[in-house]
Parts: sequence; structure tokens; C-alpha cells
Amino acid sequence: MATTNKVRPRSWFGSLRVALDRPLTSYYLLVGASALLLTIGLIMVLSASSVYSYEHYHGDSYAVVRRQLMWVAIGLPAAWVASRLPYRFIRRLAYPGFSASLVLLLLTAFLGVRINGNQNWLALGPVQIQPSEIAKLALVVWAAHIYANKERRLHSTHEIIVPVVPGMVLATGLVVFGNDLGTALVMIALLFGLLWVVGAPGRFFTMLFSVAGVVLLVLVTTNTERLGRVTSFLDPLADYADRGWQPAHGLFALSSGGFFGEGIGASQQKWGQLPEAHTDFIFAVLGEELGLAGTLLVITLFLTVAFAALRVARRTADPFVRYATFGLIVWLVGQMIINVGMVLSLLPVIGIPLPLISYGGSSLVPTLVALGMLVGFARREPEAARALAQRRKQRSAGLSAR
Repeated sequence: MATTNKVRPRSWFGSLRVALDRPLTSYYLLVGASALLLTIGLIMVLSASSVYSYEHYHGDSYAVVRRQLMWVAIGLPAAWVASRLPYRFIRRLAYPGFSASLVLLLLTAFLGVRINGNQNWLALGPVQIQPSEIAKLALVVWAAHIYANKERRLHSTHEIIVPVVPGMVLATGLVVFGNDLGTALVMIALLFGLLWVVGAPGRFFTMLFSVAGVVLLVLVTTNTERLGRVTSFLDPLADYADRGWQPAHGLFALSSGGFFGEGIGASQQKWGQLPEAHTDFIFAVLGEELGLAGTLLVITLFLTVAFAALRVARRTADPFVRYATFGLIVWLVGQMIINVGMVLSLLPVIGIPLPLISYGGSSLVPTLVALGMLVGFARREPEAARALAQRRKQRSAGLSAR
């Protein structure tokens, strides 16, 4: 009697594992998730800024989104170049980039433009830039370059500390001097993340946390504006007419969105009730218009970028790639967590943008360059590089056959 072999259908979990094991998975996840985040960001900037643009740009509802498109037009080619640059060339930029960022931060501390209580903008002719956003990228590349050179000596606490910790503390101090506590917190998180990945001892973290906690306590208690922000996030409605106005209206926006939201363009809070609707609090407008589903999608896309990047860091044999990848993810995902926590009133309102979503070229262009670097790291994974080379050969053979 003849028997037939039945092919058992593969479970969804097995199919997922097969897909994740493919050579170019990290590359496609990074490109796909980043592209979706950028697209969602442009849509939300268009929607969230329409009323603001109409009021401040002589009835032109598209003025802000046009500027954002200009920054995208600058950032995407820069990201493509970053994805193709050899590692040795990127590492040559470590010290010049770090030095330039310190100079810009120093100029901002003394000659910067004060906006919303923070002196973190620098006027360069008709354009205002935020050097602290550029400094984040420069600090990651600089620290990764140093730690890669010291790979065999990182068992020594002295080698871990010098010169990375003093350099990053100096940059953070210049940011704090301009009253930008939000960016300073991101830089502190970046420092802690890099120290953890290079294997700093636990006692060193205890000391750093203690020092950072004391400094933050002093900075908060000696400034009435900061103290008000910290106390108001615990109960925004207690000071509804003053410092609680922005977090309260952010919660109103999120709560009215439901599961699927009110629809693109249908936000009520962006009509003047919610300050910074297209910048720091754009996540609230996103929740109002796209609902819980939209907010979860954005968070999932950020986690997808983190998963793909950490997959690259785990597989690489190059210490510079490992340290730079981890630093970039701590920066981008850490800033996302702080921004979302701020909008949800789980953290004080400290004024940092949501990467790829909020309006602003100073944040968008360095973020795109950072993602371009991550895509370049993924392209150069040994198996991914072989797969891409094979596809190019097949494409060339197909063209020649025609």
C-alpha cells in the first residue's frame, strides 16, 4: 500500500524564526521601520502644525511642513552617504566632530538664543540650529572610537573613564548651562549605556548615579521653573491654569483618541489649546488622531529599530560597530521613552522632541544620519554583504541576458 508524506504546515512562530534568520533581515527591518516612522512623522507634522502655520505664516497652513520636507531632503542624502562611508572614514571624524560639537555648545551657552526658557539654540544667519542634537551623534562616534581603540584594555576602570567620562560630562555641563535639562538627561542616559556595554564595574555606576542624583536635585530645587515642572507632572490638574496646562491638554488629547482615533486632521487640541503640538507634544496629537493603535504602532516601530540594531551589534566582530550601534540605540530609544513618558505625565515636561516624528531639522537630520550609519552597519554584516553581492550579480546577469 502506497503511503504519501504529508507536509505539516509551519507554525507562525516557526515562519517568523525562519524570516528573522535570513541574512538581510536586520537591513530590511531598519530601512522599513525608519521609513514608516519618517512617513508617519511627516503626516503628523502636516496635521499638527496646520493651525499654527495658518496663524503665524499669513494664512499658509503648509509653511511648517514645507520646512520639514526641506530638512528631509537634506537628511535623506546625508543618511545615504553615512550608510556607504567606510568605518575608517567615520572614525577619522570622531575627534573633529567631538571638538566641533563642544565649540558649538560653548557658543550656544554664551551667545545662544533663548526659547521657552532654554538657551539651546544658536543663530547662524537666517537659520537657528540646536547644537545639542548634533552633539549626541558626535559623542556616540567619539566614545565608540575611543573604546574600540582600547578594546584590550577595558578591564581597567581608568581606561574606561578617561577620556570618555570627562568629555561627556563637559558636554552635558554645557547643555545644563543653557537650562536644557531634557537633553542633558538623554546625554546622561547615553553615558550610562556606553559604560554598561563596555563593562564598567557596578560600584562605578553606584557612584555615578549618586552624583547625578545630587546634581539633578540641586538643579531642580534651585530653579522655580524646573521645580514647577517636576511637581506639576504628578497632578497636572492641580495647577491646570499654569504649569499643568500643557500636560493636562496632552492627556485630554490622548484620552479622546480612543482605540482608532478621531482621524487624520481631526485633532481638537491643536487648535491653540495644546502648546508645542507639532514639536515636543506631537505624540499627544498622534494619539488623538490615530488612537491607541497609532501610538502602539509608533512605539513598536522604535522597538523594531532597536531589535534590528542590537542584532547587528551582537553579530559583529568590529568593536567600533558594536559600541556605536549600542550608543545610537540608547540615544534614539531613550529619547523616545522620555518624550512618551513626558506626554503621558509619567515624567516632567522637559522639552525634548520625538525622533523622526516631531518637527525640527536640528533633530531630524542627525537622527537620519544615525539611522543611515545603522543601515550601513547592517549592510556590512558578513552574510548580508554576501547576499547583496549575489543579488547584484544576478541583476547584472539578467541585464546582460536582455
